[in-house]
Amino acid sequence: MQRRRLLGLAAAGVASVLAATTLSACGGSSSLSGNVTVHMVAADYGDPKTHNSSTEYWNSLAAAFEKQNPKIKVDVQVLSWDVVDDKVAQMVKAGSPPDIAQIGSYASYAAAGQLYSADDLFTVSEQSDFLPALSDAGSVDRTQYGIPWVSSSRMFFYNKKLFEQAGITSAPQTWTDVEQDAKALKANGVKVPYGLPLGTEEAQAEALMWMLGDEGGYTDTVGSYTFDSAANVDTFDWLKKHLVQPGLVQATDPAKTNRRDVFTAFLDGHAGMIMGHPTLLAQAKANHIDVGVAALPGKQGPSTDTLGVADWMMAFKQNGKKEADGKFLQFVYQEKNAVKFLDEYGLLPVTTSALQTMQDDPKYADLKKFLALLPDAVFYPVNKTSWGPVSDEVKRSIGQAVHADPKDVLSKLQVDASGLDNAQKSAQK
Repeated sequence: MQRRRLLGLAAAGVASVLAATTLSACGGSSSLSGNVTVHMVAADYGDPKTHNSSTEYWNSLAAAFEKQNPKIKVDVQVLSWDVVDDKVAQMVKAGSPPDIAQIGSYASYAAAGQLYSADDLFTVSEQSDFLPALSDAGSVDRTQYGIPWVSSSRMFFYNKKLFEQAGITSAPQTWTDVEQDAKALKANGVKVPYGLPLGTEEAQAEALMWMLGDEGGYTDTVGSYTFDSAANVDTFDWLKKHLVQPGLVQATDPAKTNRRDVFTAFLDGHAGMIMGHPTLLAQAKANHIDVGVAALPGKQGPSTDTLGVADWMMAFKQNGKKEADGKFLQFVYQEKNAVKFLDEYGLLPVTTSALQTMQDDPKYADLKKFLALLPDAVFYPVNKTSWGPVSDEVKRSIGQAVHADPKDVLSKLQVDASGLDNAQKSAQK
């Protein structure tokens, strides 16, 4: 399978260079000829229940930037994740794209020639600060257009209290361990022994985490889709026969169960085991759940891989504001500004400097296991322009692989994904 890994840390001293840099990525020291307004659309990472909308962060950051750059005004529109990608797509289609967008995907805009490259926006030293696998995931035809904004990695979560009550003394390391622990939890009255969300919210994540446990995945080393590989079929055959059919998952149909459903069950103390991310860890502790965190269980032992997820920043060329866009983005990615956002929402970094800061700071102790997994993270093939529609199809249909014949379900996904991939490639010629 294709693996996008964070292969190491860049040379020391990048953080100080990044913080000090104010020149445009073009290498010039020219000033703007007149006043300009940068229009940005950004996703909201806040929770309405806790009133921590990202609007406050962006307004504060824009004000600080404008104070240092009086010729540039920054107008940020913050939208919920439910609508932000569609809103930007509508703006682009109408011929009025934002200057900068912070959304979920970039590849289709890059393929259409609508984005500035990272070379246009950042200095060489700034670009070298991005974690290598994320720079790779943000590249199309070896040119980086997608600028990683935040990242996250996933781990296996278990409720220590429920484990202890069921007589389980350690975290599962293999799929067989998960099955045996689920049986013990169910026998002890736990409502959700393992929470298996294969509904439309994030089925592509749950599926990939299980695939990784048997050395499977969505693509091979050259980037071709591999949905119906023997390893992937074996993975879903195991899930069907060893967790779903014996009733060791939630009572609702896994194909109709979303991530938020099993997260809620875990936070309410009703779920014994799920796959989770750093934000869930903080929420669980706030709910007084005694939570254990471990590597993803694999078929033969603990998986050496984990799922990595990133959201993306991009700058559109149409309005010709390269210098202003670059200046603002350089400011945004300064270590102190980036870490402030990560700190607010419990997310992981995309730059070496921020990673080093968080690893060295005791206040991020709960995140250290997640940070340590980033070098082995496997990311979605987001640089494939077909991934957007393919991901949508995965969300709609892969849950059926725990009910019907997994080979049939995955073979249909393979045909659909290959067809979409070929169509996208033809459209780009």
